Amino acid sequence: MKRLRAYKYELQPNGEQIRKMRRFAGSCRFVFNRALALQAENRKSGEKKIGYVGLCKEITGWRHNQETAWLANAPIHPLQQALKDLETAYANFFARRARFPNFRKKNRNSRFRYPDPKQIKLDQVNSRIFLPKLGWVQYRNSRVALGDVKNVTIRLEDGRWFASIQTEREVEVPIHKSTSVIGIDLGIRRFATLSDGSFLAPLGSFRKHEEALAKEQRKLKSMKGPRDRKNPKKRQAPSNNWKKQQGKVAKIHYRIACARRDYLHKATTTICKNHAVAVVEDLRVRNMSASASGTVEKPGRNVRQKAGLNKAILDQGWGEFRRQLEYKMEWAGGQVIKVPPQYTSQECPTCRYMSKGNRKTQESFSCENCGFAANADHVGAINVERAGLARMACGSNGALTPSEAGTRRGDLLHA
Repeated sequence: MKRLRAYKYELQPNGEQIRKMRRFAGSCRFVFNRALALQAENRKSGEKKIGYVGLCKEITGWRHNQETAWLANAPIHPLQQALKDLETAYANFFARRARFPNFRKKNRNSRFRYPDPKQIKLDQVNSRIFLPKLGWVQYRNSRVALGDVKNVTIRLEDGRWFASIQTEREVEVPIHKSTSVIGIDLGIRRFATLSDGSFLAPLGSFRKHEEALAKEQRKLKSMKGPRDRKNPKKRQAPSNNWKKQQGKVAKIHYRIACARRDYLHKATTTICKNHAVAVVEDLRVRNMSASASGTVEKPGRNVRQKAGLNKAILDQGWGEFRRQLEYKMEWAGGQVIKVPPQYTSQECPTCRYMSKGNRKTQESFSCENCGFAANADHVGAINVERAGLARMACGSNGALTPSEAGTRRGDLLHA
C-alpha cells in the first residue's frame, strides 16, 4: 500500500532568499484574492463560476499586464496552486464542509506550495533543498525523509520559515501487535480518561501563558496611534516598535501551539502503540465552543461562564487529538471508532440504568438504582468502549449499525 507522509523542517535561508519567499507568498495571496473577487463579480452578474482552467488563463494576462507585471518574478506553479486552493475552498463550501472562502490577509497567510516534484531536488546528505527561483536552501535536518517527494509547502511561522515535504512510499499492510480495545472520554479536568481506569492530566498550555500573553497584548494595543481626523476609518501605518511587539505576541502563541502539539503527539502515540482499537466520542467541538452572547433582541445567559468554558475546551485540542489518533492508528494497523456522545456519562455500566441524577457532580457518578459509584469520566469511557464494541459487532455480522449502538439499554451487549 502507498503511504503519504509529511516531514516538516525549519529552513535556514539567506537574506535574499527570505525576501524572495516573502514576495512569492504575497504574489500567491494576490492571485487568490483577485480570483476570489473575480468569482464574486461573476456571481453578482449572474454568470457561471469560472473554472480552474479559465482562472489559469487569467494569470497569464495578469503576468503580462503592466500594472501586475511583478507576478512574472514568482514561479508559475505556486500561483496556479493558489487557484487550486480556491477551487478546493469552493468545493468544500458547496459540500457544506466549510464556510465560504474569505480573502487572505497579509502576515496571516504567508505560504505557498511547489506542486511539481520534477522541479524539486532534496539533498538530505548536505541538508539542503532546491526550489525553483530560490535555488538551494539549507534546512535543519532533524530526521530522514522516507519516500519520493510529491510536493513542498513553504510557510512562515513566528518569523521563521518552514518547509513541509510530502513524500509517498510503498509499505506493507500493517498488522497491529495488540488486540485490546480502549474507550476514551475527553474532558477538561481530565484531558483523556481511558476505560481501563488510567487517565491523562490536561496540559493547559494556554492557561500557563495566559498572563504573559495578556501583558504583551496590552502593550500592543497601547501602541496603536491616533487615526486620521479627516478620515477616521483610515489607519496609520504600523511603526517598527508595533511590529516588534506584534512579534512578541506571535512568539507566545507559537510557544503555546508547539507545547500543545507535542503533548498531543506523545499521548496519541502511546495509545496507538498499546491498543488496536480506540473508541472516541464524535464530539462537535465547534458547536460546543460556540459563543453564548446571543443577539440584542435575545441576549444570552451566563455569557462569562460560557466564555471560560469555551476557552478551556479549545485549550485541550480535542479535534487535533482525534485527527492524530486516526492517522496513527491507520499506520499501525489499528482502527478508530466514533460513537455518539449522548448519555455516555448518565448510564450505569453495571445495571444499565440511565438517569441525569446518576451524575451527581462534574466528577462523581452514583447510580440511583444499584448504588454503583465511580469517577464520572471513567464511567463515560466504559460506556464509550461498549458502544464501540456494539458497532463492531453490528459490522461483523452484517447487521445495520444503530445510530446510538451501545449507548442505551437493550443494545447488543446488554442482550
